[in-house]
Amino acid sequence: MNSLIKRITHWEAWPFKLLYAPIAPFWFFYMIRSRAIWFFTPSNPKLTFGGMEGEPKKEMYNLLPTHLYPATINILPGEPFSEVLQKIGKAGIRFPLIVKPEVGGQGILFRKLDEPSELEYYHQRVPVEYIVQELVSYPMEVSVFYIRHPKEKHGRITGFLHKIPMQVQGDGRHTLEELILRHPKASKRLGELHSKHKVNWHKVLPAGEKYMLSYAANHNRGAHFVDLKEHIDESLLSVFDEISHSINDFFYGRYDIMCRDIESLKQGRDFSILEFNGCGAEPNHFYDTGYTLLGAYREILTHWKALYDISRFNAQQGIKPWPFRKGMRFLNEAKDQQTRLKEIDAALG
Repeated sequence: MNSLIKRITHWEAWPFKLLYAPIAPFWFFYMIRSRAIWFFTPSNPKLTFGGMEGEPKKEMYNLLPTHLYPATINILPGEPFSEVLQKIGKAGIRFPLIVKPEVGGQGILFRKLDEPSELEYYHQRVPVEYIVQELVSYPMEVSVFYIRHPKEKHGRITGFLHKIPMQVQGDGRHTLEELILRHPKASKRLGELHSKHKVNWHKVLPAGEKYMLSYAANHNRGAHFVDLKEHIDESLLSVFDEISHSINDFFYGRYDIMCRDIESLKQGRDFSILEFNGCGAEPNHFYDTGYTLLGAYREILTHWKALYDISRFNAQQGIKPWPFRKGMRFLNEAKDQQTRLKEIDAALG
């Protein structure tokens, strides 16, 4: 009974559909008011489907000035591996490096690879286009949720987080398995973690050694979030106003960034944008940061209202929502792709 009560009250661990179900009527209200199922697609006109789901990452990187993101190349399945290595060398990318699907999210098939043999294994088993990206060495990963109405020069930052990927620290006595069992989030992902770390599963980690269980700093991959809202100020906003204006027609979404520290980011230096997400980005700053469930719902609904206002304004300027059939076909294809990627991710280990 205590376990059931804990699961019910620990709303941050609820499945996505369960968490959002009570406020779904508000989303349907915006559909009705807009007379469009896909009312949100005009929100970010340069992103496919407004960036809700299934948008290609190359589309995002092509909008960013090249100095703002890590060296990145795309690899097609079936390319000879020798040519893959040549492309990586030509781009100046060295091991260790990052790989992730061209279309995907939630940390699925995201890997840090340390040597060519690991990349070859990945290349042979991932039958979709994927990205090879330079590993950014900055020590701090943050996310910034940014909203700007199209008729306004300045936007607002609604969320600022420090994202810490799931990890354990050795004590010289306990095995990796034992440390994982003691971890509040990792202990709930034993099957997945055993598959990915079985080589070290019974290894005793030296005292003080940090062991990364995942390099994907996503909530659904067990990352821990630290609220940085007290650091939101005009300096930080000016940086993201400038970036968003340079992208052109980016009005609503979340930036995921590696940086040296907060002050450097505010000065517009020593940072790299890993990616930015459009209207499908969750305002994830209510996780781990002391929000109540009602407080989280207020935050989500505030963001949905802003999304509706931006989309409606852009629609009035002639950027119409996607037709129903086009959107339905695209969404089904994106969901099928996501299901397929999850299966590959589980099999890859």
